[in-house]
Amino acid sequence: MKRIKTASDAPRELPLDFSTSGTIGIYTEHERARVWLERYRGVRPVLACILGFTETALIPGISAAGATPDDRRYTAIADAEFLYHGPQTSPQYPLPPLDAGASPVLISRAAIAGLGIPLEIFDAGLAQKASVPTVDLGGRPARCLSTGAALDLATVKALFDRGLAWGDRLVSRHGYAIVAECVVGGTTTALGILSGLGLAAAGKVNSSHPQCNHAQKLALVERGLKHLHGIGDLDPMQLVAAVGDPMQGVAAGMAIAASRRGGVLLAGGTQMLAVYALARAIACRYALDWRPEQVVVGTTRWVAEDPTGDTVGLAEVVGEVPLLASQLSFARSRHPQLRAYERGYVKEGVGAGGCAIAAHLYGDWTQNQLLAAIEALGDRDRHLRA
Repeated sequence: MKRIKTASDAPRELPLDFSTSGTIGIYTEHERARVWLERYRGVRPVLACILGFTETALIPGISAAGATPDDRRYTAIADAEFLYHGPQTSPQYPLPPLDAGASPVLISRAAIAGLGIPLEIFDAGLAQKASVPTVDLGGRPARCLSTGAALDLATVKALFDRGLAWGDRLVSRHGYAIVAECVVGGTTTALGILSGLGLAAAGKVNSSHPQCNHAQKLALVERGLKHLHGIGDLDPMQLVAAVGDPMQGVAAGMAIAASRRGGVLLAGGTQMLAVYALARAIACRYALDWRPEQVVVGTTRWVAEDPTGDTVGLAEVVGEVPLLASQLSFARSRHPQLRAYERGYVKEGVGAGGCAIAAHLYGDWTQNQLLAAIEALGDRDRHLRA
């Protein structure tokens, strides 16, 4: 039986190559990233997946995480069901059809099921109740960010406070926390947060499309941010209320609190870079103790090296944040839906990159082992068998 190691134990030797040619690529803040990886190699994490919904997802063409706007209403619920149960003969909410590719939840499920990684699913504001057990955080779905009134300020503050409480609780029980999300349209709300914080993020974000829809995203963000003109000293909580989504405040609170006691792997690309920037802004505004050296952002190679975005440049704009990526490839997958990732479809979501990193870091899985586990799930899933 594999012994569960704590972060204070001496690190054991694992055949990990912390470079872009190995299992885990380091793209920014190399020394901080290496220290973090060495500290948490062999340590079992907990996966905290935060679900939310924004009406931004219903705009035609805004996201490929569901072929139609109606499909996208159920993406987070279906992904949560698969994350919790794995493939089922008759799921209550089947994974939604995509224009190409398959849900990244297959990556996350393969890692946590294969390695026995604990899972907590949080409902930060879904349009309807999930079909699996969740922690209800008392949030609500967000309006479209273009309204400049996505959420009530009281809701944002309450979600942040609950994120703080859970961040402390998660890391008190486990070595480090993988903080993941499932919010369709979330890269657009992330652009809203980054832009509202004064960061030059336009043209650098990612999307589930093979060609990122930068113009569409930026137009929506600019419409939303116009409502904030004239507000002098903008509170970052107000910014989330204006153009954010329910996940962001929760994740920022979790990151701040968890960093005080252990490690945090913010699992995602654009969305989690926005969460990192938001956590830093909130900690500064409210004089909250947090330990940024304990926090990294982890994603997939498809996001980190997306030629239609600039994730590395975005991480550098955010500043002082280590960006990691699993070097997982689907080029040799037997499933065409997985090979579509190599053409730029889907790329990331539901903590896929972070869970893949954890598979290498905690389980010492090779790329071939991880691919085999994902394909085994695919063999059982009717979407990939079709």
